[in-house]
Amino acid sequence: MGQEQSSPFPAASFAEAPFAERSLENPDRMPLSGIRVIDVGNFLAGPYAASILGEFGAEVLKVEHPIGGDPMRRFGTPTTRHDATLAWLSEARNRKSVTIDLRQREGVELFLKLVAKSDVLIENFRPGTMEEWGLGWDVLCKANPGLVMLRVSGYGQTGPYRRRSGFAHIAHAFGGLSYLAGFPGETPVLPGTAPLGDYMASLFGAIGILLALRHKEKTGRGQVIDVGIYEAVFRLLDEIAPAYGLFGKIREREGSGSFIAVPHGHFRTKDDKWVAIACTTDKMFERLAEAMERPELASPELYGDQRKRLAARDTVNQITIEWVGSLTREEVMRRCLEKEVPVGPLNSIADIFEDEHFRARGNLACVEAEGVGGVVVPNVVPTLSETPGRITNLGPPLGNATYEVFRELLNISADEIKRLRSRKII
Repeated sequence: MGQEQSSPFPAASFAEAPFAERSLENPDRMPLSGIRVIDVGNFLAGPYAASILGEFGAEVLKVEHPIGGDPMRRFGTPTTRHDATLAWLSEARNRKSVTIDLRQREGVELFLKLVAKSDVLIENFRPGTMEEWGLGWDVLCKANPGLVMLRVSGYGQTGPYRRRSGFAHIAHAFGGLSYLAGFPGETPVLPGTAPLGDYMASLFGAIGILLALRHKEKTGRGQVIDVGIYEAVFRLLDEIAPAYGLFGKIREREGSGSFIAVPHGHFRTKDDKWVAIACTTDKMFERLAEAMERPELASPELYGDQRKRLAARDTVNQITIEWVGSLTREEVMRRCLEKEVPVGPLNSIADIFEDEHFRARGNLACVEAEGVGGVVVPNVVPTLSETPGRITNLGPPLGNATYEVFRELLNISADEIKRLRSRKII
């Protein structure tokens, strides 16, 4: 363990999330209290669903290999703790780490004992991997007929590509998102550097888990939830499928604008900052014209009608570019907000840390991490008025709860735990 370091942004500098204090005082009131989740996956796709469940009261057991654990522990910015990057601390929140080698027979037997005492199992290995370890659905549901199992993979559990490796970057490409990112005629760019597909697949997975738990309440039976990362990406691409199916239209890259509205994009200000402006209706454009002090632009003869604006896209965009470029970001924001024009700054993370709305909403939380100190992380979403979520801990040290879980949950003797450790099964 490294020496603890203090955060430059102490916990006291952040507004508390609404109702957070009441939630912490009454953990049994959490909506998922009493639900036990086993997270046996690696990285984000799938495991992030466990993070969400843990924020709302579920007990999450992170099952990892005794040597090294989840590779995400080493993915991202290192910290003073040897087994935890910032990515691990933030996204492996609200967990207990339990080590089991699933490649050994005794490890499989221990795992099945955990499964028998749990409600949800989350895995994201390449399809067929769990079966190779003797942990296919047929075995798991015998151990626990009420088990809900989330399986996240690049291409899903079926289909000709099922065995291909899958990562968010590949899913963005295969699912159709990356093709849309960038400027016309230029190389498609990454749609942001965050692994959006992993998060999106996990969100769909979390929804599936809640639906399956509801079904279990009614019938007592569990089921499997199958999510391909590319499917989560593709599902969010609005009308591109019906537009192609009906009209053969292929949406192309459109830079910082939009094919459905104008002006609708990102614009550079006089002080070399950026704002986003959205004018999706004639009324919004009328307000923008007033903010520009050029109300005639919104006349029927010029660009007051959406169809005319779209036909004169380059001209309308150029007018907006020149106006925004003549003012500072603060001035653009003030004038647009006064006229109720949809506008927002393109925030860097430094801007977000200083923003009064992020602070008022409690969107940033500073949580103490063992061996590191205070770490600022995104707070819980969504906010529930009566049973809000909470962050109990950041990514745990490897195996920090192995002894506790085996002794208290599985009733394994201290001597047996010592033997399992000596054989590197745990």
